[in-house]
Parts: sequence; C-alpha cells; structure tokens
Amino acid sequence: MTHLEERIAHLTRTVDELSDVVARQQDEIDRLTRRVAMLWQREADRAQEGSGGVILGDERPPHY
Repeated sequence: MTHLEERIAHLTRTVDELSDVVARQQDEIDRLTRRVAMLWQREADRAQEGSGGVILGDERPPHY
C-alpha cells in the first residue's frame, strides 16, 4: 500500500510540473502570436504606403 501511495504522490507531482510547463508554453505561444500579428499589421501598413518595395538590380532607384 505504501508503494502505491508513493507512486501516486510522484505521479501527482509530475502532472503538476507538466501542467506548469504547458501553461508557460501557452503564454509564450500567445505572446508570439501577438507579435506575429503586429508584424503582419506593420507590413500591411508599409505595403499600403508603398514604401515597402524592393529595388531590383536592373531598376533605377526612385531618386534618379
């Protein structure tokens, strides 16, 4: 009986630790999701302004 109680205590501690890990991972995923959304919005704003273009090797820069 004592052996089973020890195993249950160990498993309970392991489940609690894993739950903490999953919670931290979810926080990180949420933070990264917000950051990606912000970058997408910034890029969309830049594209609307027309300043996000790429100058290719055979094109003249706009100041010519």
